[in-house]
Amino acid sequence: MNAYAPILVLGALGAAFAIFSVVTATLIGPKRYNRAKLEAYECGIEPTPTPAGGGRFPIKYYLTAMLFIIFDIEIVFLYPWAVTFDALGLFGLVEMLLFVLTVFVAYAYVWRRGGLEWD
Repeated sequence: MNAYAPILVLGALGAAFAIFSVVTATLIGPKRYNRAKLEAYECGIEPTPTPAGGGRFPIKYYLTAMLFIIFDIEIVFLYPWAVTFDALGLFGLVEMLLFVLTVFVAYAYVWRRGGLEWD
């Protein structure tokens, strides 16, 4: 348990700082609200009314998000491999080549189907 004490202390300090910052900002922050401040900010464009149940988003938004997650996860797997590259030897190289080839095939498929085009 002694080995984890610094980690727990650092986590507690981080949580205490976050809570202190939020509470202090609400107590001493300005409270001058007006109609313009309470409106949603949309990059300088006047907000348009949305239907009561919310609007429908094109499927391309979700596909783009999923593609980002897929290629982001690829980086998560590449980093530990790069750190232990010497220890893995030829086996690690072949496995990573197969992994990158699989991701590249998925990327080529998405590119061919027009998933990267933003209309």
